[in-house]
Amino acid sequence: MAKQSRWEQILVAPHLPIAEAVAQMDQFGRRSLVVVDDVGRLLGTVSDGDVRRALLRGIDLASPVAAIMQKEPRVAQKDWSKTRLLSCMERYQLLLLPVIDEDRIVISIAFLYDLLQKPRLDNAVCLMAGGFGTRLRPLTESCPKPMLKLGDKPILELILLRFIQAGFHRFYISTHYMPELIRDYFGDGGRWGVAIEYLHEREPLGTAGALGLMPQEELEEPVFVMNGDLLTEIDFLQLLAFHEEQGGDCTLCVREFDYQVPYGVVGTNGHQVTSIVEKPINKYFVNAGIYVLSPAFIRQVQAGTKVDMPTLLNSCMQNGGRVNCFPVEQDWIDIGRLDDFKKAQQLVNAALQEF
Repeated sequence: MAKQSRWEQILVAPHLPIAEAVAQMDQFGRRSLVVVDDVGRLLGTVSDGDVRRALLRGIDLASPVAAIMQKEPRVAQKDWSKTRLLSCMERYQLLLLPVIDEDRIVISIAFLYDLLQKPRLDNAVCLMAGGFGTRLRPLTESCPKPMLKLGDKPILELILLRFIQAGFHRFYISTHYMPELIRDYFGDGGRWGVAIEYLHEREPLGTAGALGLMPQEELEEPVFVMNGDLLTEIDFLQLLAFHEEQGGDCTLCVREFDYQVPYGVVGTNGHQVTSIVEKPINKYFVNAGIYVLSPAFIRQVQAGTKVDMPTLLNSCMQNGGRVNCFPVEQDWIDIGRLDDFKKAQQLVNAALQEF
């Protein structure tokens, strides 16, 4: 008889007595079981909480687990990625998630503990670091903006470390202005245990032209693209799960921006005043400079083509493509001006003092 896998050990029949179900949970160290019929079709799940509630209701332990199971449990489809599984389980506070096929046959079970182990994600990450940083002069006269230090590390290294912490290991860095300073510092990435390649723009190619320099035919997974001058606590795994759940060609991260008109705004109809609103606040979503792009989207950009990201996104939508937006609710600073740089310095220094 073939040895059962870990997930097969917690499959039980609907007629199994509750007492035996409890013993099986204890034997395999699991707090839940998955109930299936004779062909492995999902019927429900039973947790230790379901057992406790059954005891409080006076249900006999000799009763079948079908009497206390959850008949409509959350499930995953067989094509879900680990990131999407983890996102679903964290959202609904699940310890396990049955994975089913189109006939609701259980083909595996995802366990939260396994998914929480540090992942190794093959998605490429492209960090845009070729700009001149003119608004930060004189700081950028002898240093590329992404190499300005916050605390004891360059901005670009802080971004790199956040991606590495999330499990990413394939990086591309676009360069143009003072590229040698970036290359000399990061090298091939071996210092951090990752791989770094460079996309050098001989002439400025706009905010998206570097995508044409990527090895496009090697890209099989969605690609992260991020400006190299951002300080943010965004959850990259949550963003990737959102992109996979929503589908589409691109996920654009957005940040809410409030603008208060410093005057009373008067509404009119011809010569008649219809309303007066004192110093109204208008709310907008602005581009946060972080994207997840499908490989097909990136293949639109030919090597050496100068193009900006808004142009690409608008072209995609005009041609029937789908662009989704992901609101960034965590801390986010676009370090484009001296005031932004000083604010970022204060945040990083405050975080260092906590340790």
